[in-house]
Amino acid sequence: MFTFTRTPAARITASVAVIATAGLLSMSPATAGSSSSDRDGDGMPNRWERVHGLKPGVPDARRDHDHDGLRNIAEFRRHLDPSDEDSDDDGMDDGDEVDDHSSSTIPDDRDSDDDGVRDGDEDGDHDGTDNEDEDDASEPCLADDDDSDDDGVDDEDENEHHTSSHDSDSDDDGVPDGSEDSDDDSVDDEDEDDDASDVCDDDGGEDDDDSDDDSGHVAA
Repeated sequence: MFTFTRTPAARITASVAVIATAGLLSMSPATAGSSSSDRDGDGMPNRWERVHGLKPGVPDARRDHDHDGLRNIAEFRRHLDPSDEDSDDDGMDDGDEVDDHSSSTIPDDRDSDDDGVRDGDEDGDHDGTDNEDEDDASEPCLADDDDSDDDGVDDEDENEHHTSSHDSDSDDDGVPDGSEDSDDDSVDDEDEDDDASDVCDDDGGEDDDDSDDDSGHVAA
């Protein structure tokens, strides 16, 4: 009587076929790893998206979550924060630092030339306007500079007045930081860098940051 005996190679092939039929090899380990780490396939890992306030199940690589002029995928590739328009807190939006194509401003280094002055407070083109204020007249209102403590002074300008971007009354004197006049020039700190063509702060002829000033005025 003739007995058929499979070779070791044949037995392995048969086993693999059985496993594949059961659906256990529906994807390769490489494919499985890629799918689990980037569920929506947008090039940004799930964990990174969750940490930075994005949705791992939504392909949003081409969106600009923080409205800084830099797409989410670009923020990921440059190790920046897609939920913070100014990742290094130097006063300049991430998009501005990337778009100026200058080595003098680096989006993840607040003092790129190590001279003790934040990149936003520098005047790279020597036109009398700080880098951080160059786009005040042109950027969309949605991307206008943040004022975290609602004191009338943009976060990027708080350091110039030696005030905190997280405390509306940094010296606890009962006067909001924006209504102070730290350099005694008769111009409130909130109005120091206002641009005449900046429509984002304008409200019927009066700056939004001055809207609370009237509450303390008494007609003569």
